[in-house]
Amino acid sequence: MNTEKSDKELQQDGPVRFALHRVCHDTLARRGTLHTRRGAVETPAFMPVGTQGTVKGMLPEQLKELGAQIILGNTYHLYLRPGHERMARFGGLHRFMNWDRPILTDSGGFQVFSLGDLRRIDEQGVRFQSHLDGSSHILTPELSIAVQEALGADVMMVFDECIPHPATREYVAASTARSSRWAARCKAARSDRSAALFGIVQGGMDRELRQQSAAELLDIGFDGYALGGLSVGESAAVMYQVMEWSLPLLPQDRPRYVMGVGTPENLVEAVARGADMFDCVMPTRNARNGVLFTSFGRISIKQARFTEDQGPIDAECLCYVCRNYSRAYLRHLYQSNEILASVLNTTHNLYYYLHLMQGMREAIADGTFVTFRDEFYRKRVAVGEA
Repeated sequence: MNTEKSDKELQQDGPVRFALHRVCHDTLARRGTLHTRRGAVETPAFMPVGTQGTVKGMLPEQLKELGAQIILGNTYHLYLRPGHERMARFGGLHRFMNWDRPILTDSGGFQVFSLGDLRRIDEQGVRFQSHLDGSSHILTPELSIAVQEALGADVMMVFDECIPHPATREYVAASTARSSRWAARCKAARSDRSAALFGIVQGGMDRELRQQSAAELLDIGFDGYALGGLSVGESAAVMYQVMEWSLPLLPQDRPRYVMGVGTPENLVEAVARGADMFDCVMPTRNARNGVLFTSFGRISIKQARFTEDQGPIDAECLCYVCRNYSRAYLRHLYQSNEILASVLNTTHNLYYYLHLMQGMREAIADGTFVTFRDEFYRKRVAVGEA
């Protein structure tokens, strides 16, 4: 079925417009454009994570050269340090970090979830102790929105609870219902109408609760929608099943964001199921740990077998690192604990991720996404993970 529509047909009123250009004939992969107040984002898109107001190891100019269209800022961390009120006095996160393209901010829910015993959840919000100094705080839906507006986010996320896996159905049901109530409070608290606000579908790994969450969020109404509570310990098969249940429930004319996902394989499979936007620390964190992504799988540059290797990380890669440095040199930098190791490894990994997204966008536009996906896996089967 040909589902191509004009941009005008699929542009909604509000702070963002999402134009859907094409949907793959054989999968649900979508090619679109998200228009924000600070520029357009071509989708499917990957957002490098800038937790502390920086993508670790990268200058903003380097991110642009790599093809980053939008980055993610972290509400929890920036609230604690340097503080959202100070950020507002500095003109917001864009000015503070010298980034003039769109920024999406998470709500802080996942970081609070990760604090474990240092936090307590009730209807008002989440009471927690700072991981920095042990000081006590309460993060509410209203404060989450206030912080994100002070940061000047172009896309804000509602405050929700990231549900652990496994969890009892009773817990998942209660948490999902509370997240929907928090979502309504977030929308009511929003004062900056030029910034988009996305709802987050929860429900754990339960199909009925995912449907309930999506229905409640659609009733409230948001500028875009995300799937939360994934990549929290479930298998890839379960993750893909939840995507298959949940993504078709979301409006065709709104962007669909799968949060915190993931590996290159995860991205390809999520795009095939109709997702538009992604973020994950995997390319940057792995880079700092010496793990590099390639067209044929992952390699650990710290391995001794690369000591005399004069070849690039990936012969098919056109990034600055692969054009100028050998595996042997990158291993030497890593073994010597040189800062440049993180810089070069991060440059390569982000290029790989952003180039992968570009390849999927072009394949969807050309009607060759299935071929693209087959070739993506063929290289891994033929060569094997290094």
